[in-house]
Amino acid sequence: MLYKDLVIIGGGPAGLKAAAVAAKAGQKALIIDRFWCLGGQLIKQTHMFFGSEKQYAKTRGFDIANTLIDDINQYRELVDVWVNATVLALYSDKVISIYKDNEYIKIKAKIIIVATGASERVLAFENNDLPGIYGAGSVQTLMNVYGIKPGNKLLMVGSGNIGLIVSYQLMQAGVEVVGIVEASDKISGYKVHASKIKRLGVDILTSTTIKKAIGIDKVEEVILINLDNEWNEIQNTERKIKVDGVCIAVGLIPLTNLLSMAGVEMKYISELGGMVAVTNDLFETSVENVFVCGDASGIEEASSAMVEGMIVGLVATKKLGNEIIDYESQLSDFKNQLHVLRNGPYGSKIRNGLKKLENKLC
Repeated sequence: MLYKDLVIIGGGPAGLKAAAVAAKAGQKALIIDRFWCLGGQLIKQTHMFFGSEKQYAKTRGFDIANTLIDDINQYRELVDVWVNATVLALYSDKVISIYKDNEYIKIKAKIIIVATGASERVLAFENNDLPGIYGAGSVQTLMNVYGIKPGNKLLMVGSGNIGLIVSYQLMQAGVEVVGIVEASDKISGYKVHASKIKRLGVDILTSTTIKKAIGIDKVEEVILINLDNEWNEIQNTERKIKVDGVCIAVGLIPLTNLLSMAGVEMKYISELGGMVAVTNDLFETSVENVFVCGDASGIEEASSAMVEGMIVGLVATKKLGNEIIDYESQLSDFKNQLHVLRNGPYGSKIRNGLKKLENKLC
């Protein structure tokens, strides 16, 4: 058994920011990530971010990842990093079980920050397991990390920001996007992204979904069908489209398996993506000294994930007994940054979800 003061599970934007804030205050930390490098989803994102200057607005995702990793590298005497390490279990006594380098390792931590991110939602339709049917994250990984085209003629399912951005990236890579289908009666992503796609000649078909994929060894065709106002299929509206790939971008689900395993109190909040931990206003869960931040606490933009990581890193460091002279001013600043990011019409969904968690732990 190894013993650590602070363990951060997940090396994406939230986890990296938590570690950086902690290290800046002199706190040692261990980051554990199952991927081969740090950065999380940022390493595959080539688009420029919105948000504020403090959260790297007008900077490409992979450049933000490099900046966050550089910040960590300044404190490598304090921050230990385990990559290619999978956390298998998290227990209420703050024991973590990890599989790394063909070994099973147990760590007992004083404070644990869960920054595990999210997984992609799947869409149920006939033959949805045919080769050539991907999640949007898989497509971004193939193209932007490994330089592999996922196909030559793809259909995008989902018109949220991820679907629109990945569609543009596919076209930049020379892939024909035959269309974007959206079950809702309106486009759910930002107008600036949708307008760019439309200018490039790609139709966005609302009130439409994929009914069936056709193929033997891989997807070769799809059948689309129209939906009514109650999302029921409209008979005799089926039509076939030839494709060699389908990209599913219908949202994300917080990765909270470890939190549930540890006995953390959970609640289903649809606006936040599904099951999320009930926390206090400093993101501490019902299990003392277990914190959560980033998409694992509710699906938002990476900008919000970074600020949540900063808050949690600061609070955890203080709880571990470190003296932080400007603690209150830093905490107030971070909370204000998060408030600004969630303000405005595009933050209404998050605000509504958070209202349902107003019975946060005291």
